[in-house]
Amino acid sequence: MNLHQRHSTAFGLLLGLTFFGPPLALTGDPSSASSEELQIEITKKGLGKQVVISRGAKEWFMLIEVTPENSVVVRQEKTHDQYLVDESETHDRPMTPGEVDAAIADYVNSVKTREKK
Repeated sequence: MNLHQRHSTAFGLLLGLTFFGPPLALTGDPSSASSEELQIEITKKGLGKQVVISRGAKEWFMLIEVTPENSVVVRQEKTHDQYLVDESETHDRPMTPGEVDAAIADYVNSVKTREKK
């Protein structure tokens, strides 16, 4: 089970909010992309969103699950099957759609900036 499937399943069971929708954005064509290009897929998940960014064997993942009571943010980074970052945080209030969008955009920009170096 890949990282994307693992978290979709885990949080769906945990929060009862598994809603799969079409990707909101996809940068590049994975079938024709070189290993140097970042592939970015943003998907709406219930009231939240998730982003999967990949380049070759590296993958970055952020999931924001929003319920009426709280918000859970998960961040992961892995190379092959080795996790380099695996962290989560719970906020005691639901994030607004603007906050979700800003957090996703900040995460994508952070990965892009780190990968340029």
